[in-house]
Amino acid sequence: MQIKKIGKVYLVGAGPGDPGLITVRGKSLLEKAEVVVYDYLAGKKLLKHAPASAELIYVGKKGGVQHSHTQEEINKMLVDHAGLGKMVVRLKGGDPFIFGRGGEEVQQLHAAGVPFEVVPGVTAASAAATYAGIPITHRDYTASVAFLTGHEDPTKENSGINWEKLATGVGTLVIYMGIKNLPIIVANMIKYGRDPKTPVAVVRWASTPEQRSVVGTLETIAQVVKDTGIKPPSLIIIGEVVSLRSTIDWYENRPLFGKKIIVTRTREQASDLVAGLEEYGANCLEHSTINIQPVDSYEVLDEELERLKEYHWIIFTSLNGVKYFFQRLHGKGMDARNLKGPEIAVVGKSTADLLLKYGVHADLIPSVFTGEGLAESLLDQGVEGRNILLPRALQGREILSETLRGAGAQVTVAPVYQNCPVQGDKEFLRAELLKGGVDMVTFTSSSTVRNFLALLDDENQAELKKILADVKIAAIGPITAKTVTDSGLRVDVQPEQHTIPAMIEAIVAYYHGADK
Repeated sequence: MQIKKIGKVYLVGAGPGDPGLITVRGKSLLEKAEVVVYDYLAGKKLLKHAPASAELIYVGKKGGVQHSHTQEEINKMLVDHAGLGKMVVRLKGGDPFIFGRGGEEVQQLHAAGVPFEVVPGVTAASAAATYAGIPITHRDYTASVAFLTGHEDPTKENSGINWEKLATGVGTLVIYMGIKNLPIIVANMIKYGRDPKTPVAVVRWASTPEQRSVVGTLETIAQVVKDTGIKPPSLIIIGEVVSLRSTIDWYENRPLFGKKIIVTRTREQASDLVAGLEEYGANCLEHSTINIQPVDSYEVLDEELERLKEYHWIIFTSLNGVKYFFQRLHGKGMDARNLKGPEIAVVGKSTADLLLKYGVHADLIPSVFTGEGLAESLLDQGVEGRNILLPRALQGREILSETLRGAGAQVTVAPVYQNCPVQGDKEFLRAELLKGGVDMVTFTSSSTVRNFLALLDDENQAELKKILADVKIAAIGPITAKTVTDSGLRVDVQPEQHTIPAMIEAIVAYYHGADK
């Protein structure tokens, strides 16, 4: 007899917006989820942790906008999916039990006999204050704090908020969902005895790259918010601790904060560049322009793998060359031990680092990380009469192989991968560029440049320059830069070392200098 699988619902706090603030437990559950029911305020980047097979259901609610689902519909949805034996993650912004209606949802699950677990998250109050440089408590200012909702009209009868006692009875007040009622809130605080000069901060989109903070006092903050156009989702922080923001504001003072940067690298290889730029505060849009695929035939490589001992050098000119070479090597029942004969040359340090993960040490790394630099270093070694194997892209630059052949080497080019254009959402890309919100585009290879421009579908130079008029361009090295300039565009940033870390440092230095 088949035993029916029992489903379970996990209410997981997604945190306030920064995907790095989710708990280890929450991330672990997302990675195993069969169904993910997520909110408007739950960071979409977190959905990448869910399996590709997981069903993703958006049930977001936005103030002043018709909800995609009522709370009753959400409750029923959780019960129904669990009833089908599914593992359901209910991903909620902030903490499920702090103004997240998580209590109501688990009550319904309990009533329906559905097993559940609640995973707390970093609440927006804590994140908004911390990321705005405001300690909620401080022994020199206050030892008490209160969280309250500003969604409720403070003027209504039988209010659940005792403004008379809260106004002077608590040191720091953090108010959720209070922008609409901000004038009424501050009026009540002053009415019941709080000093009109009390500092107030309003933080929008806390902990995200779009975070924006404004500061005033109880008597001025409503006008400040109106003048600066602050909209929900925002939190209001009231208390003397707000005055510390001028010395503790760490998040919005990062060198790339507020800069929107498009990263065109392949999705698999974008992580280091994105992580590095985001560490300095950038808002990265990953828009891959290359889809790396295996070649249709490995006939050339397979033949050469059978006679590796005859080679004096194997040259790797890219990370993908290493990856796909070893995939094929292992697929043939071979491993790093079969490479003990030839010496290994690589185009740069990143390629050498990847080789080490396969147990192979590079014998030659040029001082200049380009094909030309590698060719020059090999010529210094003497290549006449040497057999050289070059695993690379199906369509690649010929400068290295031609230079070595010209010096008397026997070079065998073995295609191991191919660059395929990505059929991306070009309308989204064009819209981002045309509305003027993009500060920079990064290119890490000539292929990323060509495919990016092809995606824009603009052969008209005047139109292309119009789209990219206010957008800075960063190229990882001279070859990539030349492809940019050959397209009629200007390169603004190019690192001396042609590596991802150097590129990040060059971008930071560029904006740091521009701000002076």
